[in-house]
Amino acid sequence: MVWYFTVIDALAIIFVLIMARRLIYRGRFFLHRFQLSGYKRHEFWHWMKDNWTEYVITYEHGLLNLLILVLFIFFRNELTESIVTVIIFIFVLFWMGPVRAYRSREKKPLVFTPRMTRLSIAFAILSVLLPVWGSNITYQFGGIYFDIYLLAFTWIIGDILLPFWLIVAATLLQPLEKHFQEGFKKLARKKIASMPDLTVIGITGSYGKTSTKFMIRDLLKERYNVCTTPGSYNTPMGICKVINNDLQANHQVLILEMGARYEGNIKELCDIAQPDISVVTNVGIAHLETFGSQKAIQKTKAAIIENLVPNGTAVINADDPLVREMVDLRDDITVIETGLENGDIKASEISYSVDGCSFRLSIEGREDEIVQLPLLGKHNVQNLLLAIGVGKKLGIRLKTMILAAQKITPVEHRLELKKQNSITVIDDAFNSNPVGAQNAVDILSQFNGGRRIIVTPGMVELGEKEYEENKHFGQVIGQSNLDMILLVGPEQTRPIQDGLEESGVDGQKVKVFTSLFEANSFLEEYLKQGDIVLYENDLPDTYNEA
Repeated sequence: MVWYFTVIDALAIIFVLIMARRLIYRGRFFLHRFQLSGYKRHEFWHWMKDNWTEYVITYEHGLLNLLILVLFIFFRNELTESIVTVIIFIFVLFWMGPVRAYRSREKKPLVFTPRMTRLSIAFAILSVLLPVWGSNITYQFGGIYFDIYLLAFTWIIGDILLPFWLIVAATLLQPLEKHFQEGFKKLARKKIASMPDLTVIGITGSYGKTSTKFMIRDLLKERYNVCTTPGSYNTPMGICKVINNDLQANHQVLILEMGARYEGNIKELCDIAQPDISVVTNVGIAHLETFGSQKAIQKTKAAIIENLVPNGTAVINADDPLVREMVDLRDDITVIETGLENGDIKASEISYSVDGCSFRLSIEGREDEIVQLPLLGKHNVQNLLLAIGVGKKLGIRLKTMILAAQKITPVEHRLELKKQNSITVIDDAFNSNPVGAQNAVDILSQFNGGRRIIVTPGMVELGEKEYEENKHFGQVIGQSNLDMILLVGPEQTRPIQDGLEESGVDGQKVKVFTSLFEANSFLEEYLKQGDIVLYENDLPDTYNEA
């Protein structure tokens, strides 16, 4: 019978390994969510409440604890611990073994910054205390001894407590993190102050900040030595990192993207680096969940103009009435208005091709030039107008800027034109929003030649307006006379399906898939030479509602 007890011991060890593996996957998942929440404990808590039974305390947790309780109360004297070990092991293997739900589906990966590393260590220590204590496995008489009820219960409770331990770890480290942050901000302010000839350009808006930032960089680098925040570095620590590590004495211009999820965020960024030139792209409904209203978004974004240096310059999107209202906050600044309908710098006669777009540029009704831009979308034209406004302020010749515009490369996954053999792909996968999504569909509808196909899961993070905006998006798609509509996620795209139905789209043109992989498999058979495919807010291949 020695072999029998050896098997039981092995099952107990495998049980611990299964739960430890689950603990690692869940822990990493929650750390990622916490980072995506901007290390904000209240925002992470709101996410937990919204996903309580799916990720926090799942049905599996409840059923396993119920199983352990029933076995302990009613069958402790009837069943040996060996039999109980086998029963619990089987249920844990099938209920706790799979970890697919905790594999990241986010476009932004988990980044182990120094702050995340500190948090991870504290979180790991707190997370293993209960399971390690509860395991209480000892070696006796050539085998191991354990109490299966205590072992199983403490590991499952430890698994449940993971997100709560993360909040505790973040709370304990908060004073230390605040100390570090204030030190970084102080260093950044000191460095900016040591460069009195440096021109600081701040860019904000609900959409288009990153694209506009890189366009400004590409136009200004024809004449100036420019330092720019990479990617979507638009938080206080992201900006401080660039200023402290990347800004050099020979730089003449510093371009900073300034993002906001809460009221006061832009003011905090301007306190680090006060702009000489402020650029505002628009006021939309991005992050409406955290702001509460579009007026609150406007108020926060307006801080970039309120905090301009005396006699500074604001370059704005004059087609957005909420942006135009911002310039009334100051009477000592120069205002450069740009737009497709309004402003000193205007664009008209926009047309698209597989090479990008072209438009007619006019400045103050005098200068009139045709501009070729290797990008798609009216919003990209608007972004370029803002960049031209900044270049004009800094004395760059119009001809120089037009030549520079022809060499601009698209931001990855933002209306990025790609050629795949004879197929044209419009990759608009990153951060879809109502304005950008409708622009992308409008662009697709203007292509001629091949069939026009859209692949989309719709939009997320729009708060209480999510259903309404996605339904309207479906109506826009339905009115665009596309040849095929591929939706990813039956439940996620339900509002789009409702909008398509209301717009009277032929059901044969609409196909719904549970994953992007399935949609792409369909396209492999469906596509023909000359077809154009738009990926709007593409989700990772791992996304699956099944």
